[in-house]
Amino acid sequence: MAEKLKSASQRPANRKLSIAIVGSRGIPHSYSGYEAFLGEVGPRLVARGHAVTVYCRRGLFRERPESYRGVRLIYLPNIETKVLGTFSHTLLSMFDLLFRRVDVALVVNVANAFHCVIPRLLGKRIAINVDGLDWKRDKWGRLAKKYFYWNAKYVGRICPKGVVTDAFEMQRIYRENFGTPSVSIAYGANIESSSKPEVLREYGLEPFQYYLIASRMVPENNADLIVDGFEQVRTSRVLAIAGSANYRSEFVERLKKRNSPRVRFLGHVSNPEHIKELHCNAYGYIHGHSLGGTNPALLKALGFGNCVLALNTAFNREVVQDYGILFERETSDLARKLQHIEDHPEQAAKYRLAAPSRIREAYTWDRITDEYEELFLQLDAGEDPTRIHSSLRHADGARPRSATAVVGASRSL
Repeated sequence: MAEKLKSASQRPANRKLSIAIVGSRGIPHSYSGYEAFLGEVGPRLVARGHAVTVYCRRGLFRERPESYRGVRLIYLPNIETKVLGTFSHTLLSMFDLLFRRVDVALVVNVANAFHCVIPRLLGKRIAINVDGLDWKRDKWGRLAKKYFYWNAKYVGRICPKGVVTDAFEMQRIYRENFGTPSVSIAYGANIESSSKPEVLREYGLEPFQYYLIASRMVPENNADLIVDGFEQVRTSRVLAIAGSANYRSEFVERLKKRNSPRVRFLGHVSNPEHIKELHCNAYGYIHGHSLGGTNPALLKALGFGNCVLALNTAFNREVVQDYGILFERETSDLARKLQHIEDHPEQAAKYRLAAPSRIREAYTWDRITDEYEELFLQLDAGEDPTRIHSSLRHADGARPRSATAVVGASRSL
C-alpha cells in the first residue's frame, strides 16, 4: 500500500500512463476551445511517452482516421442535438471506458459530472475540467440551466480529487459557492505571425482596416454591445465578426437585421490558418465574453499579436493584466477606448508588440501540458492534486508574469 501511494514526484521518471479523454466533439475539430486544447495537449503527452485516447462524436467526422498526431481516436454515435449531443455521447463513452485499460481519464464539461459516477464506481481515476458558468448562459432553457447547476454543485463529491478549473477566479467560485477544491490549469496558445495575408481577400478585408470579434454568437459574449459601441466610433475601418451559433438563434438574427454597412458577418471560420490571418492582420480584437474562465479566443488574440480590448471581468483581467485594454459593460466606454486607439495608432502598435509576451509568461502549451501531466501522475499515484498540485502556489489569483508593466495599465485610457 505504501508503494501504491508513493508521491508522483517519487515515481520513476519514465512512468508512462494510459490516458482517456471524454466529453468533447473530438479531434481535429474547430468549434470550441475543448477541441483546440485536446489537439495541442494530447500530442504533447504522446511525445512524452503516454498513450492518449480521445473519444469523438462519429456523426461530426466524414473521415475517421484511427489516430491524430499519435493520439488514438475512438468514434461513437450520439444524438446530435443542442441538448442531447454531449449528454448522449459522453454516456456511451463512459460505458465503453469501463472495458478499457486506462490509468486516468479526463472528462471535459461540467455537464458531464454525473456521468463520472459510472467509472468512479468501478475504481477508475477521473479528472474533470468544469470550464465555465454554463448554468448562467442564456442559450440554455430553465431545465438545462438547473441540470448544469446541479452538476457543478455535486462535481466535488463525484470527483473529490480531480476537479480542474481553468482560472483562479473560477477556482474561487467553486470553492466558495460549492465547497469544492480544485486544481487551476488554464488553456494555452501558440505565438505566430502572419504568413498569408492574401487570405483576407476571401473575406473582403484588408490588413489593419478592420476590428475583429472571434467568438460564438451567444448573448453572454456581448456582440450586440460591441456593435453598438463600434458604431459610435469615427473610423473608416469595419467590424468583422467571425463566429456563429450551432443552433437557430434569434440573437444572431436580430444582429444581422441591423444591416450596418460597417459590420461584416463572416460566419464560422473553421480553417485555423484563416483564423490566424484574421487575428494577425486586425487593427484590434474586441473580446466581449462575460462568462467562463480563461477563454481560448482571448489567448489566441494575444498569441497572434493583437491589440486586445476585453470586457472588464475578473476572468479577463486575470489573463490580460497590462497587456491589453479593459472596457466596462457600457457602449460609451467601449466607444471611448476604441476612439483612443483610432486616434493614437502608436498605442495600438505597442499593445500588438507586447501581447505575445503574456503567452510566454503563463500560457504556452508546453506549460499547460506540464501541469496536466503532473495532475495525471498524481492521480495515478493515489494522491490528491487539489492539495499538492504546483498550481496551488499561485492560488492568490496571479498567474506568473514579469514585474514590469508593458505599456501601462489599460484603466488609464
